[in-house]
Amino acid sequence: MKTDKAFAMLGMATKAGKVVSGEFATEKAVKSAHAYLVIVASDASDNTKKMFTNMCNFYNVPLRIYGNKESLAHAIGKEMRASVAITEAGFSDVIIKHMDCNNSAEV
Repeated sequence: MKTDKAFAMLGMATKAGKVVSGEFATEKAVKSAHAYLVIVASDASDNTKKMFTNMCNFYNVPLRIYGNKESLAHAIGKEMRASVAITEAGFSDVIIKHMDCNNSAEV
């Protein structure tokens, strides 16, 4: 597997304490205006994808459907995760840039 720079940056953001994961923590970050980016795994349930799509549209938070639950969890050093939120603008900007470059190969 090739190194994915978006996931590498996600790991760095996690070490810096700028990532929350799991459905409830991600939802709380979006609703409290702490989320600068939400990432949902491509193999998350349709309900989860729809919920975060609608929520992020309403709160004007960028959303990316990217990777799968296993790769997302591995990047942040946790068990399976369907959703994460980046809580720092600098990390979110860099991660979005890398995801948008890789998205055609990933999805």
